[in-house]
Amino acid sequence: MPLVVYEPLIFYTFPYYSCTTHSVSSISTALPEIPFKSTLHFYLNGKPKIVKKPDPEAILIDYIRNSAHLAGTKLGCAEGGCGACTVTVAEFDHDLKRVTYKALNSCIVPLISVEGKHLITVEGIGQLENDSLHPTQERIAKFHGSQCGFCTPGIVMSLYSLLRNNSTPSKEQISEAFDGNLCRCTGYMPIIDAAYTFAIENQPECGSQPGCAKVNCCRNGKSAAEVVKQVADFKLEAVCAKGVDCCRNKPESNGTAHSNETDMNALFTPNGLPLKPYAPQLDLPFPKVLQSREATPVLYGNGHKMWIKPTTKQQLLEILYVYPHAKLVGGASEVQVEVKLKNADYKLNVYCNDIAELKSWKFTNGGLEIGANISLSDLEMICENLAHTMGHAGQIYGALAQQFKFFAGRQIRNAATPAGAIVTASPISDLNPILVAGGCHLIVESFAGNVKTFALRDFFVGYRKTLLEPGYIITKIFIPQTAPGAFIHAYKQSKRKDDDIAIVTACLQVELDDARIVKDACLVYGGMAALTVESPKAQAFLRDRKFDEKATLEGTFHHLELDFPLGFGVPGGMASYRKTLTLSFFYKFFNYVLQSLEMPFEADSLAEVTRGKPEGKRDIVNPFETEIVGKSNPHLAALRQVTGEAVYASDISPQFNELCAIPVLLTKAHAKILSVDWLAALEVDTVEGYLDINDLPSKLANLWGVNPAGMEEFFADTHVYYYGQTIGVVLATDPERAREAARLVKVEYEDLTAVISIEDAIDQSSYFADNRVTEKGDWEAAFAGSKHVFENTSRIGAQEHFYFETQGCLVIPEEDGELKVYASTQNPTETQEYAAHITGVPSSKVVVRVKRLGGGFGGKETRSVCWSSLAALGAKKFKRPVRMFLSRSDDMLVAGQRHPFLMKWKIGLDESLRFTGLDATLYANAGWSMDLTRGVVDRAVFHAANAYHIPNARLEGIPCKTNTASNTAFRGFGGPQGMFMAETIVVDVAERLGVDPDLIRERNYYDLAAGQTTTYKQLVSDDYSVPDIVAQNKEEANFDGLRNEISEFNRNHKWVKRGLAHVPTMFGIAFGVTFLNQGGALIHIHQDGSVLVSHGGTEMGQGLHTKMAMIAAEELNVPLLGVFISETSTQSVANTSATAASASSDLNGMAVKDACDQLNERLRPIREKLGPGASMANIAKTAYLERVNLSANGFYKTPDIGYEWGVPNPKPAFSYYTQGSAICTVEVDTLTGDWTCLEAHVKMDIGRPINQAIDYGQIEGAFVQGMGLFTLEQSLWLRHNGALFTRGPGAYKIPGFRDVPQVFNISMLKNRDFKHLKTIRRSKGIGEPPLFLGCCVLFAIRNALDAARREHGIAGGSRGLPLISPLTTDRIRGFVGDTISGYGEVVPKDGERDFFVEA
Repeated sequence: MPLVVYEPLIFYTFPYYSCTTHSVSSISTALPEIPFKSTLHFYLNGKPKIVKKPDPEAILIDYIRNSAHLAGTKLGCAEGGCGACTVTVAEFDHDLKRVTYKALNSCIVPLISVEGKHLITVEGIGQLENDSLHPTQERIAKFHGSQCGFCTPGIVMSLYSLLRNNSTPSKEQISEAFDGNLCRCTGYMPIIDAAYTFAIENQPECGSQPGCAKVNCCRNGKSAAEVVKQVADFKLEAVCAKGVDCCRNKPESNGTAHSNETDMNALFTPNGLPLKPYAPQLDLPFPKVLQSREATPVLYGNGHKMWIKPTTKQQLLEILYVYPHAKLVGGASEVQVEVKLKNADYKLNVYCNDIAELKSWKFTNGGLEIGANISLSDLEMICENLAHTMGHAGQIYGALAQQFKFFAGRQIRNAATPAGAIVTASPISDLNPILVAGGCHLIVESFAGNVKTFALRDFFVGYRKTLLEPGYIITKIFIPQTAPGAFIHAYKQSKRKDDDIAIVTACLQVELDDARIVKDACLVYGGMAALTVESPKAQAFLRDRKFDEKATLEGTFHHLELDFPLGFGVPGGMASYRKTLTLSFFYKFFNYVLQSLEMPFEADSLAEVTRGKPEGKRDIVNPFETEIVGKSNPHLAALRQVTGEAVYASDISPQFNELCAIPVLLTKAHAKILSVDWLAALEVDTVEGYLDINDLPSKLANLWGVNPAGMEEFFADTHVYYYGQTIGVVLATDPERAREAARLVKVEYEDLTAVISIEDAIDQSSYFADNRVTEKGDWEAAFAGSKHVFENTSRIGAQEHFYFETQGCLVIPEEDGELKVYASTQNPTETQEYAAHITGVPSSKVVVRVKRLGGGFGGKETRSVCWSSLAALGAKKFKRPVRMFLSRSDDMLVAGQRHPFLMKWKIGLDESLRFTGLDATLYANAGWSMDLTRGVVDRAVFHAANAYHIPNARLEGIPCKTNTASNTAFRGFGGPQGMFMAETIVVDVAERLGVDPDLIRERNYYDLAAGQTTTYKQLVSDDYSVPDIVAQNKEEANFDGLRNEISEFNRNHKWVKRGLAHVPTMFGIAFGVTFLNQGGALIHIHQDGSVLVSHGGTEMGQGLHTKMAMIAAEELNVPLLGVFISETSTQSVANTSATAASASSDLNGMAVKDACDQLNERLRPIREKLGPGASMANIAKTAYLERVNLSANGFYKTPDIGYEWGVPNPKPAFSYYTQGSAICTVEVDTLTGDWTCLEAHVKMDIGRPINQAIDYGQIEGAFVQGMGLFTLEQSLWLRHNGALFTRGPGAYKIPGFRDVPQVFNISMLKNRDFKHLKTIRRSKGIGEPPLFLGCCVLFAIRNALDAARREHGIAGGSRGLPLISPLTTDRIRGFVGDTISGYGEVVPKDGERDFFVEA
């Protein structure tokens, strides 16, 4: 049976039709009546472009980056799932007589799609030069909405596209505009806050009265609130009905036009930075020549691919008559995924999205008739308006409009079409169930004039198969209005609410007579079979029965079970959840019909969880602010990031004679390699060579890694140890040909047993010999004397880094064997060492340069090293520059993730609920090599008690050896896993004893007066602040009030429940390996007074360079703009530690200060001579003339640490602790498992912040990333072959804009002077510590489940539920314990196992 939820890109192959190779001349001859041209004409950022020889294999982003040389548009995923590639495409709508602006994913739409249009990239709307920043760019930068910056241009363009269509959108429209964009750094709130400044709700009244005093006001007398409602209800553009005659467009007496905003001097960021007003009339104008330009058919191509673009329906039909198997391309969202990720080879492609006849619509004969290629965005708006105006008859249009909101992202909906969705015939389609249940019809036509009509319910005949014959196209779709007595509603459930593919979709319709007897029923589901299907048994049961009876409901449940007898191991997994959803959807529909009939119904069964317009506040008062340090300056690179001018490794211009390197990845999880044949790969055009183990100077050179207990291989040698391991590298001048060649390398295997999960590893005793143990006191005696002793198991899954810039580098060979490595790495020194190791050249000849990273989160601490080393090997062998960047799919397959942990524990408590003893074993899934697992396990063991005192404890960490990619560092580095065990202990004990978890927490906080130590014997001293943080946070969040509100809510709601939780954190700051706790810096003062700073840390969005520049400016007494940091380079600062462990500001900041101290001491006599008013330029010039050294090398090593394992009384492991508290409330739809975080209040002890806004950005971003770890983000492997399934944003879901807490408040600990800190400016590291607090959402959901289970008669509530993360929607639904989930439970048969496995 084919997959029906997700379609793995890694093992399923479509029976693609590959047309015979054609040429421009042969097609022109075959289609003589069509006047083709072979060039593309369009405008790019206001300038005309003529592309004379378009590359047929190029998609739009390829042209933008490689031909137009505009690197601001980023490639993040190549499947339209992240929005980094977003651009704006403007075209003139001849029917509406206006210009429309659409945000599109340039990574999927073909180049031919911009023919005759105006393409706008981030560079076209504003640049730093001449202060031409667009307000969207400026506000996102100044509101701290850009961290790593890789996703930022796409976010800017989504907002820009919205404003070009509607200059004063509502907050709801702004939220919707971002539903196709993702960000991994910021936590979204700064971006949302910046965007909200454009919202109509935030615009001042243009008169002194509630409505403007002007008779001809563009608001026509309405108040702002009324306009907001009008815009929200009708999606109207909030502009004057008078058009160009609007009072806002008319000049004032001074000749200037009215602005849509207040004066510049009155518009500021929260930190007081002034902002430009937004004047729409100054936006890039639409080229007038395009308004009158006549569309012309286009034809171009080469031996690999051909493109045809017809302009009329008749031309399209003629093309298909001659070439019936040509691939029709509309929005390209499906086609591009097939081409890029499934290796489809479509030789002849017909772009049919610009045929006006296929994009029209009209309401006629009791229904809506639409052209098959109307965009889904346009159809969404049409359906919204029809649903609003038609009442009962418009139900089906309301169902469509509602479903479209969760159909991919806005960029996809702007390009996708109904015809594309229908003929794709996806079994999990959002649209097709509605069209089937609604009784819709298709009209298809052929060139011969044949016209056929199909009922949608008959159209789908198999997995991705329809009745559409070759040579026919869908031209029209008829959607009938809902009949009197009929009721229809659509449903969808996915892992993430917005921009996600469905797990199950449904559209349910019944038609009742006046006695409420069912005349007809159509219950249609997606995700339950290989195609969109009806429920024949349930439908037959319903007919002629009285609908509103309980027996009808229960009987329908029974027959739905019969209709969908899923087996436990069904492809796609989640058998019980999917079956339960079919029942839950019908239950919701049953109550929807009762409500429509004005009969008693369960109101909250119909409720959607609250997902409004997120709001938040930051406590921006910093009592420690000085002249520069402590101020909330924007990230120094933010303005370059929002304009697309910031350069990443992949943006470096192509080098002369450059080669593209593509790895050859093995397709077994564990096997013996019998043979490898790469000769066919060498025959591919433009391929220059192949690398493998035979190119290394020795077998020893093939091994790398920091832990001898589990080294890695650059190239697989005799065995393959995980699916995706590298066997070789193909090098070619053309990237597409390199990929083609890599697929031609043939490997023969002998299969061996693969170990994927921790449980499998424990069963098979598959471990690395590297256990770590801490012991304190006598835990066994403690258990014997305890009042309570409990045992349980906690489990936390993997997490994908999902940095937006994938692993990659550029290596350039130079004279005398020197190698310049431009890498996206957190670890320049290790990159240097292993490039030297694999090539056999000394490290002194390898220079690693890092400008910035497009995100890292630990994933580029070591995992980047493999790829830069292989590229270096290729550069040395071929003596040519080598560029190597992984695709998103390959990156996720091979780069490793956060370590999954399974933790078995035993805890003792006395009669006062104080912990007495702990014995725990923490099993970590290391993957196939050790990489950094020792350090991860160390930190997990250290943090296994979180913020609590446990006097007697034994903790053991065991690394499991599995056949998965080597897991690695990830923000928190084992700390979150260990603390998760601690908090599950607290919650489990509280549930068993029936007490509040916070009571147990409060009883077990450290007592500073008692001289208590951690489980690893570190004294807890004045730095401990958890009780104070918790007290402040609870007071400011009104914790007791929240508890009462939630209790009251739950008393009045059966199916929607709310939950509340509080969690503290205590995160130790220092590298676990003592020698890494060192930092270096090099500072030059130039004669003009400008300062160049180099230090050992890399900039990956966390604001490290900004902080270092602020420290240098403060210490040297120069303006911040006088300090520049160019890059991180092993040539400037050698022997650096990785930028990790939240210690980079501490280490490098103190090194910068040390260098500044040296310079200040040298310059002191000169300052005294020149006087206090002397500028740095005068001081530096004088110093130079007096032969004073204006360069200084700073160094720092962290004092008073040096933990050693096995030593009875070790030195401290950590320099200090960054501590915090989170309070969260959630709302859960227990019928579906859907949820939202209503409020999150996060308070952190960040010491005296160097830059408070940057620290707050780290808190927000880490919290949302942690929320993803504990709820949404689930990594899954295919059981049958051990391949990672969740590769790319289509299958792996990180939190999106709509997932942020609806109220998101950030603050810092108050009323402390932090004089005990020995850190730079008494600040604290903040990058990792807040991430764990995201688990507060998990525990709040568990609290809601407790209420739900009690509602359904389970006296113990959530007691006894698994202590597991992530708490995904399917797990939430399965834990509710209601009768519906009982109906839906699928019990595995003997030997039957789930389709997926968690590592």
